[in-house]
Amino acid sequence: MTGETDFETWLGALLSDRDHQGRTWAVHGQTEVSREALRAGVSRARGILEAHGVTAGSTVAVQVLPSFTLLWSLFALWTAGAQVMLLDPRLTPAETTRLLELCEPQFRLTSGTSAQPFTPFRDECEVVVERRPAGRAAQGPHRLLQFSSGSTGLPKVIGRTGASLRGEVVRFGLLPDMPGPGERVLLLSSLAHSFGLVGGVLHALAAGVELHFVGSLRPKELLRVAAGHRVNAVLGVPAHFDLLGRVAAPPALPDLRLAVSGGEILPAETYDRFRERYGVRIGQAYGMTETGIIATDLTGRDAPPAVGLPAPGMGTEVVDGTLRVQLPDNPYLHADADDRYVDGWLNTRDRCTVRAGSGVLEITGRTDTMVAIGGLKVDLTEVESVLAEHPAVSEVVVVYGEAIEAHLVVERALPRAELLAWCKERLSPHKIPKAFHFRTGLPRTSNGKLVRNRELLHTAREHSRRMVAR
Repeated sequence: MTGETDFETWLGALLSDRDHQGRTWAVHGQTEVSREALRAGVSRARGILEAHGVTAGSTVAVQVLPSFTLLWSLFALWTAGAQVMLLDPRLTPAETTRLLELCEPQFRLTSGTSAQPFTPFRDECEVVVERRPAGRAAQGPHRLLQFSSGSTGLPKVIGRTGASLRGEVVRFGLLPDMPGPGERVLLLSSLAHSFGLVGGVLHALAAGVELHFVGSLRPKELLRVAAGHRVNAVLGVPAHFDLLGRVAAPPALPDLRLAVSGGEILPAETYDRFRERYGVRIGQAYGMTETGIIATDLTGRDAPPAVGLPAPGMGTEVVDGTLRVQLPDNPYLHADADDRYVDGWLNTRDRCTVRAGSGVLEITGRTDTMVAIGGLKVDLTEVESVLAEHPAVSEVVVVYGEAIEAHLVVERALPRAELLAWCKERLSPHKIPKAFHFRTGLPRTSNGKLVRNRELLHTAREHSRRMVAR
């Protein structure tokens, strides 16, 4: 029996686990889904997919709105032995087309509509099954394909085998502070990303944890759910905890013992404010799409920039100030002349130090152009490449401070509205610059390279003529 068949068998066993019979699997609003209803939903979805021709080895792009429908569609595909290409529903048509052309799936599942930066969770949604005759069957053992921006601005395709996914669930389960049987978790993290999908959904399924979803990010709604359902843990990104921390007089949450942030660096002020409001320290789950979970400090014992100790079974080392993680295989399926994976070690490109004596990892920033905004990764070179394609733009540098900003040299007066329209057709909303600075020229280093330091760009801008588009 192969490791991938083991994954299908393992997931099927979790879905039919009689130890959790009668327990609630998930709750959203007035809808409570039992384990029996979950199995029925997965069985129904699998029957529909098989009727469309989905079988073991089929490749299926899934771009479905956050919902119970999405989750039992994923479970149905995995137990059928299909390879899932998970596409964020917030992608633009241009971004989606690029990924479909790159990966050539045989099928595509969509909800018939695109998502907004925050799209409410829903019980069920429409699923359109599109057969793609020119698609290719799975070329390897990977059960999940995800995507991140590459060094050239083109997307990287990241493959996770069944053994990798199952191994990550096991690692989460070995952490003594992770939610356990019968506990209730408010899951705010995106289902299209690793922490929400694996640390949230798959861990909960394996551990007998009850999931809770919300249809609104209004702090009052989050607190109503947390208090009303006596939530024990909240999993989210820094933006979620920042929202909750700004509530002046929140209700008491006596059952809350865990608040875990993932996806990006946690600001110290968010950590401090949340602890002051709720008496709970925000913990951290640090990882990557390529690796899954790398290090954790679930109870927030160490304040940022600490992210905790390496997760069980994860080999890590710091070389020239940058964290590297040991992996058995190259996670990239369509490499773009990148040397991040060498001799079994992946360069995370995160600046890292190790605390003497404790082994705690501290992540202090990035060494490349990748930034995280609201838990969503953005490679600034991708934004640059889109702006550079505009016929009126001759040079551009994109940097990040409090928000993404673009510094441009243009060949004619270029209205901001025109640039925004250009970006909206080609980039997801969270990737669009918030500020456009028009220049007569961009500063360069002594060897001719464009300056990419935000402070230096603004200093140079003060001493040069600025073109303002009106």
